[in-house]
Amino acid sequence: MNRLLASRVETPIGPMRMLAREGVLLLLEFADKGERIDRQMAARFGAAQILERDDPFDFVSRLSAYFAGDFHSLDDIISDGGGTGFETEVWRVLREIPVGESWSYGQLAERLGGKGLARAVGRANALNPIAIVVPCHRVIGADGSMTGYGGGLARKEWLLRHEKALLV
Repeated sequence: MNRLLASRVETPIGPMRMLAREGVLLLLEFADKGERIDRQMAARFGAAQILERDDPFDFVSRLSAYFAGDFHSLDDIISDGGGTGFETEVWRVLREIPVGESWSYGQLAERLGGKGLARAVGRANALNPIAIVVPCHRVIGADGSMTGYGGGLARKEWLLRHEKALLV
């Protein structure tokens, strides 16, 4: 049976749930998306044993540092969202978007092989189970518009303002 370490993380934009194992971040989602969390974890880990911890692998502290303005506190967190090969590649490239910048789905698709992949990139982005650390919030519409975000558009906008990627 899988043993996963869990923690509830209080953030300025709402509580989050975190799951980790052996120094690897497996999930970071907003707690009000509990149904999505349950579905993802059941599909991935089945009947896992969940052990509550205050700060597994120092991830909670590092997330708190991010919210306090240390944007690079998350850079070397090892994550595993458990996706397909393509999804994993999209999530890897998402981590290349610098703090303070945003890319369009088309720009992200180009990095992965061509603009024709924009829809597939959008789908992989939507399935990202590791918010903020895998910064899917940094992807916007080609016209600069706020587009879907699993945590809600208000949170996406807050995160982009926090990172100085959105100054208006």
